[in-house]
Amino acid sequence: MVLQNKKRGVHTMVTRRQARKSIARLQAGLVFRGEVSGVRQTYYVLEAEGAFFIMSFALSESKAGSGYFNVVDAAAVDYVRDRFAGDRGVTAKDVAARARRTRHAPTSLVALNILYVLVALDEAEIVHEGEHRQLTFSLAGKRR
Repeated sequence: MVLQNKKRGVHTMVTRRQARKSIARLQAGLVFRGEVSGVRQTYYVLEAEGAFFIMSFALSESKAGSGYFNVVDAAAVDYVRDRFAGDRGVTAKDVAARARRTRHAPTSLVALNILYVLVALDEAEIVHEGEHRQLTFSLAGKRR
């Protein structure tokens, strides 16, 4: 199975075994963690062992019933939580820039999904919709 990033033409190989393992891990006890209203969609965050499953559905009535899903590794959420604790005005672009070398957030889309998970967990909040609909987030301070 080949997954393709259309913008950059990057191909990531995922074997059928890896895909089945990921699906099995997600099916084993999904727990609803929260809902986040974004600019164009509503995001529903569910937690599984070691990962978060984010389902998004269009807010537009003309696209009713359409949506996407993404899987975010729990280690990536932990990384962003620790590195940005207490920061204000954080964007997905900021997260991607800092986390890219760790491969936790290789793109701004992955970074945005991580931030949505943190909002659903009440560990961050959307504070502003900036220029070009860019969201900024405020993250909670370090956990005790």
